[in-house]
Amino acid sequence: MLLATDLDGTFLGGTPEDKERLYTLLHDNKSIQLVFVTGRGIRSVLQLLEDTALPRPEYIICDVGATVTHLPTLAAVEPVQSNIAARWPGDHVRETLKTVRGLLHQEAHQQYRCSYYYDEGTDIDGARLVATSLQCDLVLSAGKYLDVLPAGVNKGYTLQQLLEVLALSHQQVLVAGDSMNDYSMYATGFKGVVVGNSEPELVARTAAMAHVLQARRAGAGGILEAMEFFPEFGIYL
Repeated sequence: MLLATDLDGTFLGGTPEDKERLYTLLHDNKSIQLVFVTGRGIRSVLQLLEDTALPRPEYIICDVGATVTHLPTLAAVEPVQSNIAARWPGDHVRETLKTVRGLLHQEAHQQYRCSYYYDEGTDIDGARLVATSLQCDLVLSAGKYLDVLPAGVNKGYTLQQLLEVLALSHQQVLVAGDSMNDYSMYATGFKGVVVGNSEPELVARTAAMAHVLQARRAGAGGILEAMEFFPEFGIYL
């Protein structure tokens, strides 16, 4: 089994008891392969992993799908990363988006995406038009985050590409998330869980998906619910 999970609000969320239970399970059960799939950058994730209580993933998909790293070697996963890089228009993306009203750039190290905060005064339609003209996609999440990514690149796409490198079947994967930047993982068809206290739009958009569990418990608790809900993974808690 491969658990591909978002971090904030998902793997890092939930009660202390549920987190301890999930993390202990992952530490003790070597048949479960762990992949982080997050909007954070790699530097932020590496800082998190200084906490030895946190299970270590083998792979980290960062930047909402724009980068993918093999943690033991800190090497980019190829040819996935090169294919993403080839789709990125370049540094002029940020300069072009300066024309859009109401975007606040997030000051973070980024290679193949631009990230912003937005609010009710932001010209979202204008931002989308600019992104499209640059052959990029616009991803909104949590009512405040706006990411500009190479066209077709998202968490679901990059996870799918990683599985091809690893020669793993979709049937071996469980995905977990809580916001709209996780939606592409469910849309790709992976079995998944939308954890409790998720973004309402994500809950609504996945409600009719038979392969997605709408969990009651938040964060780590929701992941544990899903492990019991999908018996094909053979995890008995």
